[in-house]
Amino acid sequence: MSPATTDMVTLSQVMAQLHEKGWDHEFHHAPKGFFLKEKHFYAPDELEIIKTYRFEGASNPSDSSVLYIICTREGRVGYVIDAYGIYSNHEDDITFDDFIHRIPVRNRPEQIVE
Repeated sequence: MSPATTDMVTLSQVMAQLHEKGWDHEFHHAPKGFFLKEKHFYAPDELEIIKTYRFEGASNPSDSSVLYIICTREGRVGYVIDAYGIYSNHEDDITFDDFIHRIPVRNRPEQIVE
């Protein structure tokens, strides 16, 4: 993509690319961590955020969301999606927000999904 390109990346486009890479495992929030497929439970120090995408709806604030791409110590890559602010879809937002902020963020300037 050239610098002059103004194409917007949508959540559905990123999700399709995650699926192509086999990174379409959704992390689910539990009171003390995240789990994958109800088998694998992870504390914040067992995870790393490798990319964050923010999406803002042009006409509807409820379209605003954030996608975190997360990697486990074992190399499993998945995602969690959250809405902004009052539109958050987690029952216990304080715990979710605290958990997300405790996950280390890898400093990666390059795009994971292109």
